[in-house]
Amino acid sequence: MILFLQLFLAHILGDFVFQSNAWVKSKQKKKLRSAHLYLHVLLHGALVMLFVWDLNFWLPALIIIGTHLLIDIIRLFLPPKNNNVVFFLLDQLLHLLVLAGITIWWQDTKVPLVFFQSAEFLIFTSGIVFVSMPASVMIRILVSRWYEAAKVPNDDSLQNAGSYIGMLERLFILAFVIMGRWEGIGFLIAAKSIFRFADIKGHPDRKLTEYFLIGTLLSIGLAMITGLAMNYLLEM
Repeated sequence: MILFLQLFLAHILGDFVFQSNAWVKSKQKKKLRSAHLYLHVLLHGALVMLFVWDLNFWLPALIIIGTHLLIDIIRLFLPPKNNNVVFFLLDQLLHLLVLAGITIWWQDTKVPLVFFQSAEFLIFTSGIVFVSMPASVMIRILVSRWYEAAKVPNDDSLQNAGSYIGMLERLFILAFVIMGRWEGIGFLIAAKSIFRFADIKGHPDRKLTEYFLIGTLLSIGLAMITGLAMNYLLEM
């Protein structure tokens, strides 16, 4: 399990945290001519070797780099926008299947760096990282099909405020689930509903309300599922 957690943490950091929007746009525009495509997969390899901390792992790391490059290239040449959610989910599923296959083949390795060998450290770190930027990207992609219909004209909200509010919300929910304080989630939802009401009460279109509701439920659901998964792994 430790090896998979190391590879999973390297994956979410490489795919969501250390990959900027500029890199993504460069890959979409230039495709195989984009230097960011190759920097992206090399970064994945570097993170894998850092977390595993074993030079003998070079062959599995090379396989991860190669398969990640192949999967990303295939996705770049798929029809844009159409079935974007499906392509995103399939893309991530293929990456995780590769990591699971590598884990089954290689099994757990002995890691000199104690904190990278600790299951508790890897579980907590992976969970906290996942509910921040990766979850934000996932939610944005999942609700993208309704964005244009629900967009508010002349929206004067702070730049990226929604993403940061969502990250804080999921971190609080994650903490409540791990501590078993489920009543805290109810309080958080009630407090957010009061503030959201101020945003939507003057807007005549119910699409905006539905858009906020879908995003909020996805955010809460992802955080709760992550917290439950962390509790399960910690008790194993």
